[in-house]
Amino acid sequence: MAVTYRRIHGAPGPDEGVRVLVDRLWPRGLAKEEEAGFDEWLRAVAPSTDLRRWYGHDPDRWAEFRSRYLAELEEPEQAGALAHLRELAGRGPLTLLTATREADRSHAAVLADLLSAEA
Repeated sequence: MAVTYRRIHGAPGPDEGVRVLVDRLWPRGLAKEEEAGFDEWLRAVAPSTDLRRWYGHDPDRWAEFRSRYLAELEEPEQAGALAHLRELAGRGPLTLLTATREADRSHAAVLADLLSAEA
């Protein structure tokens, strides 16, 4: 199961497979017409607004953010969205997209790690 993540800004690579935007909010600077740059927008798998605001990409909060986010993924709506990502990953390469500048410390990285560990 090849699951990767990257920032949504920039041209897609040749081996990215299915590209899924996993942010709750529409990315700044991305025009709606450019929506074809990904295959699906899966808002339900993103962290809650409260968690996202609490985290604020503070490196000191990364471990706690990861723990809280994994707990959120057990809620019914989020678990359903995660199951959909598992299904997509089972079909071939999957790229999780985020507008976050620090993608390595984002929910997309947590998701990619989680899905890759299940392979």
